[in-house]
Amino acid sequence: MCVVIWLALILYLAYRLYQHLCPSPNINPHGKYVLISGCDTGFGHALAIELDKQGFNVFAAVYNPNNKLSVTSELSARATVFDPDITLENDIDAAYDIVKDKTDTLHALVNNAGIGQGGLIDWGSLESIRNIMNVNFFGHVAMAKKFLPLLLVRRDSRVITICSASGYLAKPSMPAYCSSKFAFESFSDCLRREMFAWGLHVCIIEPSFMRTPIIDGHERSLSNLWSKLPSDVKDRWGEDFFDSYVQKVATNPFIQYAENPNKVVRALKHAVTNTVPKIRYRPGWQNLIFFSLSMIPTWLADVIIVTVTNPAVLPAGVKTQIKS
Repeated sequence: MCVVIWLALILYLAYRLYQHLCPSPNINPHGKYVLISGCDTGFGHALAIELDKQGFNVFAAVYNPNNKLSVTSELSARATVFDPDITLENDIDAAYDIVKDKTDTLHALVNNAGIGQGGLIDWGSLESIRNIMNVNFFGHVAMAKKFLPLLLVRRDSRVITICSASGYLAKPSMPAYCSSKFAFESFSDCLRREMFAWGLHVCIIEPSFMRTPIIDGHERSLSNLWSKLPSDVKDRWGEDFFDSYVQKVATNPFIQYAENPNKVVRALKHAVTNTVPKIRYRPGWQNLIFFSLSMIPTWLADVIIVTVTNPAVLPAGVKTQIKS
């Protein structure tokens, strides 16, 4: 068994060395159209600029109409900037008409738009969970289904999905976000396997914590969430627990040392431009830790994750249980 493991390791290292020394070439961007959602800020915004500079025809979808002018000013005349809400069927239909008016073929669909909300399961409303699922999952499913006919016109097209390390390792305090990313991972795997005969690449990007707007203002968001909770929920957990919880989030080393988002942009650019894109990209050193945690026995992962993330202060209701 040891011989087999060592042989597999040597073969893997040799393959990675070969990839590094003999990288596969990039495609010619001339006449290639790429649709990217979530171009207001973050990964989508940076990717739209990079691909536009390389000569791709970029369809940059923003959520906030107020961002249309600023994004348009950063792109060339080839680019088209529009503002569909990917959770609305009529908006997706209108986006399809805009794209179809310019081309019958899409080289790539980059499903990037996403939102997040921290907080425990007991604190979140069903409405907020549904909202996150609608944007992070159902909206992208609708986009993939709508634009699939334009992607299947030519072989070697691709669907690129921004998932997360939270799509393979569930973390406390992120139930809706993790659920949406787990669902999106599964959908992407199904799509890749179903489209195998068509030669459609489906690439999954799994970033760890990156320094983007989605993690900024996390403490303020938690305070707003807590202020709106019913009194019985607040009593169950207690102010001391909440204060300790917020402090634990503020000192979380993975958030404090969130990585450079350019690592994700480089992975996205490779997935769009390379002739041999990867199935999965896991940019960032944090992924080494998260992926290792996902592979060890669940009970051990639970102990490690709870120790790192849970506050030292017990919930008020637990204290009452102990006293009684």
